[in-house]
Amino acid sequence: MASSSAAASLAGGSASDLLRSSTSGFSGVPLRTLGRARLPLKQRDFSVSCKMRKVKKHEHPWPDNPDPNVKGGVLSHLSPFKPLKEKPKPVTLDFEKPLIALQKKIIDVRKMANETGLDFSDQILSLETKYQQALKDLYTHLTPIQRVNIARHPNRPTFLDHIYNITDKFVELHGDRAGYDDPAIVTGIGTIDGRRYMFIGQQKGRNTKENIQRNFGMPTPHGYRKALRLMEYADHHGFPIVTFIDTPGAYADLKSEELGQGEAIAHNLRSMFGLKVPVISIVIGEGGSGGALAIGCGNKLLMLENAVFYVASPEACAAILWKSAKAAPKAAEKLRITASELCRLEIADGVIPEPLGGAHADPSWTSQQIKKAVNEAMDELTKLNTEELLRHRMLKFRKIGGFQEGIPVEPKKKINMKKKDIPIANKISDAELEVEVEKLKQQILDSKESSIEPRLDLDDMIKQLQIEVDQEYSEAVNAIGLSDRMSKLKEEVVKANTDNQFVDPLLKSKIEKLKEEFDQKLSTAPNFGRLENKVNMLKELSKVKRLQDQNKRTSALEQELKTKFDGIMKNPRIKEKYEALKSEIQAAGASSSRDLDDDLKQKIVEFNKEFDSLLAESLKSAGMEVKIAPARPRDSSEESAVLGYESKIEELREGISKEIEKLANSSNIKSKIELLKLEVAKAGETPDTESKNRIAALVQQIKQSLEEAVDSSSLKEEYENLVSKISSRDLETEDGLTNDQLREKVGANRSFS
Repeated sequence: MASSSAAASLAGGSASDLLRSSTSGFSGVPLRTLGRARLPLKQRDFSVSCKMRKVKKHEHPWPDNPDPNVKGGVLSHLSPFKPLKEKPKPVTLDFEKPLIALQKKIIDVRKMANETGLDFSDQILSLETKYQQALKDLYTHLTPIQRVNIARHPNRPTFLDHIYNITDKFVELHGDRAGYDDPAIVTGIGTIDGRRYMFIGQQKGRNTKENIQRNFGMPTPHGYRKALRLMEYADHHGFPIVTFIDTPGAYADLKSEELGQGEAIAHNLRSMFGLKVPVISIVIGEGGSGGALAIGCGNKLLMLENAVFYVASPEACAAILWKSAKAAPKAAEKLRITASELCRLEIADGVIPEPLGGAHADPSWTSQQIKKAVNEAMDELTKLNTEELLRHRMLKFRKIGGFQEGIPVEPKKKINMKKKDIPIANKISDAELEVEVEKLKQQILDSKESSIEPRLDLDDMIKQLQIEVDQEYSEAVNAIGLSDRMSKLKEEVVKANTDNQFVDPLLKSKIEKLKEEFDQKLSTAPNFGRLENKVNMLKELSKVKRLQDQNKRTSALEQELKTKFDGIMKNPRIKEKYEALKSEIQAAGASSSRDLDDDLKQKIVEFNKEFDSLLAESLKSAGMEVKIAPARPRDSSEESAVLGYESKIEELREGISKEIEKLANSSNIKSKIELLKLEVAKAGETPDTESKNRIAALVQQIKQSLEEAVDSSSLKEEYENLVSKISSRDLETEDGLTNDQLREKVGANRSFS
């Protein structure tokens, strides 16, 4: 009866009435009664299912059977970073495409050798040598934007690649203790040669999947807080810190900004300056803005050769300044972001070399160079106490961008500075200049007739003429429309001189073409007549100046020889022998050398040899090069025979001089001389060993070319005829002129410069 009434009450009630809750029953009906009643609800068929997501099983702390020979050491079992199963695909950058043709040729020749069984080893060796030379030329003249592309290369070794190559043991540490472990920053403790370090680095991916997982190496605030936590841990335990920078910048999404990206970076900057342990930062790829600086405030900043370090990427800088990302190459050059430029500006402290082709060409070798640099830098920093270490780090950043008054600016930096308004000296008219030159010529003529040498303003006049000629040349360049091209070429030459490399053949070709075009158009310039006149006057005065300097040097040499001669004659032993010989000759009553007996002649010869030896030693001690030529006293007939050929020898000498001057103006030798001038200008006043070797090689090439040209000309035939004529008169023997002496007399053994 109760159950039937309950069922009736349920059937007659509304849904809201039925669902009113009660602690002891359901709408006043006991739950036990409700459970026995059948609710008149519509029946529906449904099922609930769930699928468990497969999660990669992590073995903690060790696998069951760890491989002791695993690459990176046994501790690498604890890291999810493993070698890639597939070899990364080769990536060719745009500027490397010319090398592909050479590689293809080498492959084709090797394939042909395998198919035919023929020996192509010489051809393969030649192609490989050519390829290596092309690779060397390409990678020794990289532009800043090309280095940026190498730093971003997909196959460039990452932070963990280097870590497992340089450490004996490494264990990765995770988490910022605030709820997240950012995979874009990896931290861990490792040892190098028994010395323990805290390693912190920005990790990029090696493929698309890893890049997505690592967020393309762009850390979030959690990553910087993890880095700071481990820095403080290392500071507490006294571990030196080594940070590896490789990021385009901090991750700048909305979530990161909400979590305090700027505050996390600023906190790292402040805290790193208070670390009491040595800190070394190494840029292994690209270091972008504050995202790189947040782990880069160390005592030493080292950079791989093709790494870059910038406040804004070249593309961003170009978009801001030139409103187009296509101007990125220009922006990269102006930003001064390469390792060599940053070392010159004293922002970076050292450059770690890379193999030709970049770090990805030989990652293991690059890692060993990093290891060597870390050991050297740490050996230096561990000698400092805590106060010196903190002061060293502070001064490193305080001196950036500072210039001290009183210290002259480097010539390289003056190039891009605003030129001062220097007042130009009043230009002398052509008529006045000619009058001054004529006066100077008259003074020179008067000085030849007089024994007293007057004071000549020859140097001042030559300097004035050089200024006038330079101004005329500048006016001619502007008139024929080559000023812009010449300015650009000048910038390229200055830029090439900043690198310690051989002169680029392409740059040399540009110089030659512009010079040829200038020479062709020069005659059409309105001021060509004035320029030619002033150049001729400058040549005349320069020739006079050279002759004057030569006469001064000759007079000085004669005076020094006289001093040395008198000094030897004052020697008591020599003086005694001389007086004894003089007395014997007078006692013999000889009128000529033929009247002397053999014993006396022998004494005279021995005395001459001793005197010549003492004079040669005295001259050598004064820095002179001395060569004693064998000779004997000649009678009057022999002397007249030799004097008869003096005019012919002089004519031959003049002919050789003219031939050399003609050859020096030829295109082949002239280009070598211009190249020599560039090398000498590039070497400066204190050339290094490499520059000296290049200059010596060029001088030897010019000498050889001139000697070959002189030998191939008619002058050689004239020389041979003169030798035969002298030989016919028995003057080529030991008592006369030898072949070498004749060559020396006519100038065939001269040193060309």
